[in-house]
This record gives sequence, C-alpha cells and structure tokens, in this order.
Amino acid sequence: MSATRETIRAVEQPEFATTLRTAGLAGAGGAGFPTYAKWDRLAEVDSLLVNHQESEPNYYMDKWLGRERVDELVGLFDGLLDAAFDRIVIGAKRTDREEWLPELEAATGATIYEPDDLPVADDETGIVIAYTDDRYEYGMESVLLRLVANVVIGGDDLPMDHGWLVQNTETLYNVYRALVEGEPMTTKFVHVDGRVPTHRFLEVPIGTPATDLLEAAGRTDGLDDNEVILDGGPGWCFEIADSPDRFGVRKRTNGLLVMEESVVAENRLGSGGRVNVLAPAAWKQSVHETEPTAGLRPDRVEVPLITNPDFDGIVTPSEPIVRVGDAVEIGEMVARPTDGISIAQHAPIAGTIVRAGNGSITIDRTADEETT
Repeated sequence: MSATRETIRAVEQPEFATTLRTAGLAGAGGAGFPTYAKWDRLAEVDSLLVNHQESEPNYYMDKWLGRERVDELVGLFDGLLDAAFDRIVIGAKRTDREEWLPELEAATGATIYEPDDLPVADDETGIVIAYTDDRYEYGMESVLLRLVANVVIGGDDLPMDHGWLVQNTETLYNVYRALVEGEPMTTKFVHVDGRVPTHRFLEVPIGTPATDLLEAAGRTDGLDDNEVILDGGPGWCFEIADSPDRFGVRKRTNGLLVMEESVVAENRLGSGGRVNVLAPAAWKQSVHETEPTAGLRPDRVEVPLITNPDFDGIVTPSEPIVRVGDAVEIGEMVARPTDGISIAQHAPIAGTIVRAGNGSITIDRTADEETT
C-alpha cells in the first residue's frame, strides 16, 4: 500500500473539510468556491466525479496533471476509495485519450466507458474513466454529471444532494498536496493568450499582477487603448475592470486573455457579463505551451480575502492576522477563516506586508529573497 494511500486512510471524515479549509483551497476550475464546503458533506456522498474535461481549447493544466502527476493522483484516489467513496469517475474527452490518458489508465486499472456506453452503471465501483465526445458544454458540472451518471441537478439542488461530489483535476491535486504534503494553496496554473506574441502556460504565485503575466507572454508595451484583459478561457471569461498592474491572479484564475474591446463587446452574453470569444479566433490552431513554466517572481502580490467577489454575501472574507510591516514566509497563514463559509489565506511569496484589509493583503518581496 502506498504511503499516500495510508496517509489518507488515516484521516477521519470530518478532518477532510477542516484540513482543506485551513489550507485555503478554493475551486481551481473557475468559480473559486471554497473547496471544503463540498467536503463538509462527505458523509452524505458515495461517489466522486473528477471533471477532467478541460473544454477551453487553450487549457492544459488538468491534462498535464493527469499525465505528469499520475502517481500523486492515483495515490489520492486509492486512499479516497478506502476512506470515503465507493467509486471515482473521471470524465475526460475521448479526443484526449491517446495523448494525455494512457498513463492514468494504466496506473488506475480503471474500467473504461466509451461515449456510446454512458451513463456509468449504477452498481459500478472502483475507478472508472468515462470518455465523452468533444463538446464544450460537457465541461459544465451539471451537464457532465447528467451525461456520465444520469443525475439531473435542478432548482437549488447540489451534486451532494444526489450522492456525488464533483471536483476538477487541479483542485484534486491541491487536495492531495493539502492532505498528504501539508501544503496550503499558494500557486495557480494560468494560461496567457489572445493578443500576445506567445501563448504561455505558467505556474505562478497567487496574487501575481497581470502585467507580469503579459510580460512573460511577450507583451511588454502595455495594453493599447482598444484592448482589454479578461479572466478565464475563450468560451467562459469575464472582463477585468482593474488595470493590469492592479489585477492579481486569484485561486480561480485559469486564463488571462488580451482581446480587442470591440470583439469583447460583440460577444458578451446577457447581463451577467460572461464573454464567449470561441468563434472570433483560431484558438486550437495556434501554437500552445502544453507544460507549465514555474519561476515567475513578482515583486508584489495581492492576495484577495475572497476568491470570487460574486460570492460576496455567501462566502465570508478571510480575516487578516498580519499587520503592515510584518515579515512573512512562503506558506505562512496571513488571514484566517471567519464565521460562515470562509477559508484561510497564505503568503505566496516571502516578503513584507504593505497592506492588510479593504479586501486584500499586499506583500512586497524582500530584497534578500530577490537574490537567492
């Protein structure tokens, strides 16, 4: 039995949520809802759906993790089958199978379902890989759950009400790091695309300014007057109101796009602000980085006290436990959970607190750390 499996088997069910809350995990798939809130209902579910769809045509974080971090994920899955679930279903696109899934198939010994075989049988147990057709909407939690499990989410229902917990692959990798390695969430995988010279796939400290991401993608000249930046992928993104030097990567940020303002205006959907620019650009035909580059060293990071401002009123902001002038190390807790649905925040870089409150904590990198 692997050390990972043994570690997870030793965790009592209520400890899962407590550990993930303290580690500051928020959903990495785009919504950014506190992860522990799902795991707090672990006793009510018996099935885990891994959303491995990655429908955005320029995203590779989940696919890459499924291939290059297969030992960690399989250890996590084995431990969770012992401790919490009867079955784990990995929902992936059939078009990704040959390039991205062989290692995961071999390591899990999973039962394979082809698209025509779905939904998964009610009495299936263990690890299942459920392949779907390549359709964008299959990346939506409710759609994928209906397709692979014949579970219909309606009204105010949540997957947990039907015995299922749904997480994307990057979030589950963060779950592994929190439960097994004791590491809080301090970095994020992010793609940079659109009107930039080079598509980038980066692993960066949370709070890294958009200007640093743009420079890494070759945009060192700043934005033109007719350009805007968006948070998300081509099919599901939102215009960022802040300037690039004021917007920092959040725990939910998967992509940063530079687009013409007129294109964004023409492709805005309804009153919610969502933008869908899948059609205006040949996203799949451009050259993509498919492995992440780490090592981006921002001079300053801004850590928000609530990952997604749309959840304000539902999620309670974290409470700062540091003051201006305090020195902090990477991974040190800088804000604690408060009453209600709330998570901790941790320092993504070593440095000095220069602001604490008004919605975020700002850290300047220390001079000594810059030269190490």
